[in-house]
Amino acid sequence: MKLKLKVWRQKNRKEKGKLETYSLDNVSEHMSFLEMMDVLNEQLINDGVEPVAFDHDCREGICGMCSMYINGQPHGPDRGVTTCQLHMRKFNDGDTIYIEPFRAKGFPIVKDLVVDRGAFDRIQRAGGFISVNTSGNTQDANLTPVPKKDADKAFDAATCIGCGACVASCKNASAMLFVSAKVSQYSLLPQGKVEAKRRVLNMVEQMDKEGFGNCTNTGACHVECPKEISLENIARMNREFLKASITSEK
Repeated sequence: MKLKLKVWRQKNRKEKGKLETYSLDNVSEHMSFLEMMDVLNEQLINDGVEPVAFDHDCREGICGMCSMYINGQPHGPDRGVTTCQLHMRKFNDGDTIYIEPFRAKGFPIVKDLVVDRGAFDRIQRAGGFISVNTSGNTQDANLTPVPKKDADKAFDAATCIGCGACVASCKNASAMLFVSAKVSQYSLLPQGKVEAKRRVLNMVEQMDKEGFGNCTNTGACHVECPKEISLENIARMNREFLKASITSEK
């Protein structure tokens, strides 16, 4: 395939960026999107041009680092996949592909397609944990019965990889789907009940501090989420937040 790429180039968050145009020939439909980006960077290096900075690690759809905005969609035109799982067979010969970073106040640009998603780490540190008594009297987790329905929902919420597609797809740059997945992961299990009130209050407070918007129930976050995290988690987080706000002294 022959492709024309419109790639966002920006040296750092303070300088203005712009779309640069590059042409690629002989792109195989069997390549992953990131392999295509590797080919582009090899071409740029050979031409004496600085390669495009983009984030990636596992290339197995697990870490979520490969987040890109491709033709106006987080992770591109496929569904239920991350950028590294997107293949060039989703595009046609002669296509023009626009490649941009995720854009949100909470995701400042580092360079080119790389954004700083440290806000998600800070939100998790605010409450995404449970206390474990390690004094030697710890009970075996299997001694605490958990209904299968709750366990399944908790596991589904835990599949969130924190890629930020929910933020990138939301017109308000809301992180509600991400935060609600982390809240739900613990609120559904007995081990998470101890910090339940503090958790939801602290994580929502930190989310607001990071500059993410609120949810207006558009549902774009669920549609673009590579792990298809359910909107039901947002409803659960709202209930948890309301209960904690009423009963907590915080």
